[in-house]
Amino acid sequence: MKVALWQYLLLALTSFAVVGTLTPIVRRFAISREIYDLPNSSHKTHAEPIPYLGGVAIVIGTIAVSYLALIAKEFTLKNLGLATSVIAPALILALVGLWDDMKNLRPFPRLIMQSTVGVGTAIFLLVTNTMGVPTGHVWLDGLITLIWIVGICNSINFFDNMDGGAAGTVAISSLALGYLGYQGGQYFVAAMSVVVAGSTIGFLLWNKSPARIYMGDAGALFLGVLIATLTIRFHPHAQTKWTSFSTKILLLAIPILDTSVAVTSRLLRKISPFQGGQDHLSHRLVRAGLERRIAVIVLWALTALFALCAMAIPSVSKLSQEVIVICAFAGWGLLFTLFLRTSDT
Repeated sequence: MKVALWQYLLLALTSFAVVGTLTPIVRRFAISREIYDLPNSSHKTHAEPIPYLGGVAIVIGTIAVSYLALIAKEFTLKNLGLATSVIAPALILALVGLWDDMKNLRPFPRLIMQSTVGVGTAIFLLVTNTMGVPTGHVWLDGLITLIWIVGICNSINFFDNMDGGAAGTVAISSLALGYLGYQGGQYFVAAMSVVVAGSTIGFLLWNKSPARIYMGDAGALFLGVLIATLTIRFHPHAQTKWTSFSTKILLLAIPILDTSVAVTSRLLRKISPFQGGQDHLSHRLVRAGLERRIAVIVLWALTALFALCAMAIPSVSKLSQEVIVICAFAGWGLLFTLFLRTSDT
């Protein structure tokens, strides 16, 4: 199902407009029902209650635009199944996240649901042979898919710790993935990616500092599963398998870095990695002297830098691809060391 460039732009603008319009409506509903993220624990950085449920606007907008575009462009049972195979797992975890926003679930039930969705997605990708870079070993491919989906899902959720951080980062990564998908003729991945980008930018209008609404776990888990599934389906036009795998990692390098630093820090301090805390990248940048808004912009810039590395890979020689990946991972390792050496609290 080939999509023209102007149609990608229309998809992005439509999802931007829908989510940008829905978010204040959802915000008013959350306020009327007193559904707030309260500053009632040590890891919360806001001083006043902020309405939740922004994720509901992201979910509704993304799903509505995706299916309407499918109906308008080329509606077949095959395309319907393709879209649903990506949207359904994300919707399931969005509902789990919404339940968590309302009832405050413990980490273990969430992990069970994430793993269940990961296993289901892995089975589907293996049965339909739609994994972007298969290793040739079924069990290894299944394990990689499961770890990737659960890991990215939690990374996006963890990264949603400061106004606009997660929404802006997912938007940048999605735009880069959309570009790569378009350049590589993977039109479904490209189309879904620009819808996600438009939705997150529309939400960002209300979530940028000072945030007037939060996406909550419903939005973070929904976006996490979507971007994880789209990247695992994406086949980079790299000349070696390891640079192909690396392209996917580079697109989400900063959320992965955030989770790696936070989890490592907590393990070193002998506390649970699932325990909330002000030990994420954004918090460390603020303690280093940056304003909250500037700290988020720095993380967006780093996301864009790694995304540009990923975008460059298909258009250069094999040697250049390897140099880009090695330099990018070296930079990631340096950032990991520098952030881990900053104050944890």
